[in-house]
Amino acid sequence: MDEFALIRRFFTRAPVRADLGVGDDAALFRIADGQQCAVTTDALVAGRHFFMDAAPYELGQKALAVNLSDLAAMGATPIGFTLALALPELDEVWLSEFSRGLFEMAQRYGCELMGGDTTCSATLVIGITAFGEIPVGSAIRRDGAQVGDDVWVSGTLGDAALALSALQGRADVPHDMLGQIRHRLDAPTPRVRLGLALRGVAHAMLDVSDGLASDLMHVLVAGVCSARIDLDVLPMSAVLRTQAVDAQWRLALTGGDDYELCFTAAPERRECVLTIAAQTDTPLTRIGRIVMLEENSAPAIVWASDKSPEFLHTLRQARGYNHFL
Repeated sequence: MDEFALIRRFFTRAPVRADLGVGDDAALFRIADGQQCAVTTDALVAGRHFFMDAAPYELGQKALAVNLSDLAAMGATPIGFTLALALPELDEVWLSEFSRGLFEMAQRYGCELMGGDTTCSATLVIGITAFGEIPVGSAIRRDGAQVGDDVWVSGTLGDAALALSALQGRADVPHDMLGQIRHRLDAPTPRVRLGLALRGVAHAMLDVSDGLASDLMHVLVAGVCSARIDLDVLPMSAVLRTQAVDAQWRLALTGGDDYELCFTAAPERRECVLTIAAQTDTPLTRIGRIVMLEENSAPAIVWASDKSPEFLHTLRQARGYNHFL
């Protein structure tokens, strides 16, 4: 099987939205008048972003999900995506399962494969570029946070990081409990419906992929402000709460791979936010507020806790995942 036979067999579907999809030099697609095109790209590298023996079905889902999470963070409706796949070998069973997971995720969110490329490589690399549309001026950017805003986060934090730590032998998690959180690492759920519902409500938003401590700083730097975060209300699963308190905080704040949405909104929109939570069946937790910069200071996160203040000193240098460390 050569490259083109591989594409025809595993990655070719009849175009739905695209005018021209897989099989030519470039894809052609249109967006409606008054809409902007949102574009995002992510690369997943074996041994860096996933285990070498990762289940191909779940890997296909995750590869697209992390891109859809970026579109959700902008409040964009998914349109389509392209796939660049570098393979160490041509494994038909692996390709069948990978493409099945990929297309199931694509169908779930109405996002079709429009083209891409395949090649041979010493390391498995999956690169996806996803496209979405959003009414002009409606994108929820990182730079919109306002002093006094509430800070919210969806779902729970730290489960993916705990699962990774357990699989690497760095955390003690009983097998049955690991089974409850493993999917958060292997097949995260992009919060697409939530992102769309927050248009016109959230002032700033981004997805939490490298850890809340790191990602929230992007919002603060862009908006030239600071934040006070109440650690006692951080949303955590029952499994994560079996760990020591300092480990809970470390994993929830710096672990990464959560793919939840963190956003700010005015206090007077609290009831609206809670209504959106119910309508989208997405748990939302208010974890803090945006505060004014202190004079002659840089944007910062002030961590607060009434229950476990003895651990606060350990968070002064809290940072998220760094791809080059």
